[in-house]
This record gives sequence, structure tokens and C-alpha cells, in this order.
Amino acid sequence: MSNFCNYILHQKRYSPHTVTAYKIDLEQFSQYLLSDFEINSFKEVNSSLIRSWIVHLIEKGISTRSINRKISTLKSFYKHLHKNNEVESNPLLKVVTPKTSKRLPVFVGESEMSNLFSEIEYADNYEGIRDKLILEFFYGTGIRLIELVNLKISSIDNGNSTIKVIGKRKKERIIPFGDKLKNEIYQYLKERKKLSTSETSLFLTEKGKKIYPKLVYRVVNYYLSMVTTASKKSPHVLRHTFATHMLNKGADLNSIKEILGHANLSATQVYTHNTIEKLKNIHKQAHPKA
Repeated sequence: MSNFCNYILHQKRYSPHTVTAYKIDLEQFSQYLLSDFEINSFKEVNSSLIRSWIVHLIEKGISTRSINRKISTLKSFYKHLHKNNEVESNPLLKVVTPKTSKRLPVFVGESEMSNLFSEIEYADNYEGIRDKLILEFFYGTGIRLIELVNLKISSIDNGNSTIKVIGKRKKERIIPFGDKLKNEIYQYLKERKKLSTSETSLFLTEKGKKIYPKLVYRVVNYYLSMVTTASKKSPHVLRHTFATHMLNKGADLNSIKEILGHANLSATQVYTHNTIEKLKNIHKQAHPKA
């Protein structure tokens, strides 16, 4: 198991968070094999044992989405074992994963986002200016939470109005931004200079330390709660909002894919469902025979 974790961390360049999730999945599967079948080696596993684990997880009330993620972990693990001749065949090849119902991404409406930046009052100090910029960054660029946390001052190219982002598996991408965000960055950097710090990260706490994910989540949740009753109020919701609004305004799906840093188009296509739902609602309200 440790060899596999080292492989996905260093060669596949998975994030430490993802590697930890994979390790937990494998440890849970190993524990199940030992407690229910007295099997202490992954090499003794067959497709029937994996199916019984799936049933076990379903009976425990684990969601289909979580079960499929765990199966995906096993697929990667056994593919690695098979490639290294540690098992004769991959037992996952005969396993059918449970079907999941498609969940539409939660996003905030355009009027609510407008209110977030025009109606809400932010404190006239470092924290207030920083918090507003964090919200502007998520909505203006669609970056992920961890990508925002890891931004450096050097990531910003004000001359070309772009930011350099290091995404999943350390893949680098360039994201453009507009004049409004450019001005917000300028105002923030003026205020940031007043902090006594040598930290190179773009976003800092009031004590001059690098900002951390929980703080960013609290900031986003706090301000979104003022303008929306959406079921989720997280940084990722603002990422969904960015993509959905771009698509609604006629942006090309491939362009959105590149900005978001998706590996394939299928991950981006989920946002088309939101726009289709919007069209259905418009049709229902406007068409005389709807």
C-alpha cells in the first residue's frame, strides 16, 4: 500500500489530500477483508469479495457517490499491482459500479452576485479589503480554494491582466481577469504593504501569515449568507457560479474548461445542465402552450 501511495504522490502528482483519501479507502477495505473473511493480503481478493464490500457499504448507508469513489481507489490500486506483476489480474474488471443520480452544481444567481459586490458593506480595513478581493477572485477567475490559498504576489501579472495558477497534479495554467478585479488587486496590495511581513503569499491574515483554507471558507460562507439562500455557500459554489454565468453569457465550453483547469470536457459539461434548466424555466413561463 505504501508503494502505491508514494507512486500517486510523486509520479502521478496527486495532492496530499487525495493521497490521504486513497489511503483511508484502502485501509477500510483491508479492515473489512480481515474482519469478515480473515484475509490479510490484497492478492487474495477476487471480484466477489469486492461486490460483497459494496453491499456492506450500501447497508451502512454510504452514499452511491462515496462508494464509487472508493471503487475508483481500488481500480487504481489494482491497476498498479497488476502493472507491477503483483497480481495476475485486476479483480475490478468484473465489478459494475452502482449508478449515481446526477447532481446539478449549486450556483448563485447573477442578481445575488451583483448585490454581493454593490450592496454589502465591507470593513474599511485590511481584512475588509482582503475579504472582498477573495470573493472577487473566486467569482472572477473560477479558481479552486487551494489554488487561491497558494497564490503568490508573483502569480499576478497586472500588465497582461493574468494570474498564474498551479492546479491539480501541479499543472500550471494562465487565467485572464478584468479591469474591476485589476483595480481591487491594486487597492489590496496597497493595504497589504502596511503589514510587517516577509511572506510572499498573496493573501495573508491580519498578522501577516499565509491565509489558510478554513479562514477562506468562513469568509465566503459569511458573505454569501447575506445574499443567497442556496443550500451550499462555499468557495466551490463560487467556482460553479463563475462557470454557469460564463456559459449563460455565451462563453465557449472549451474556453471554460481551460480556465477551470479541467482535464477533460466531460467535467465541464455538467454546467450545461444548469443552462438547460434555465431554458426550460423560461420556456415554461413564456410559451402559451408550455
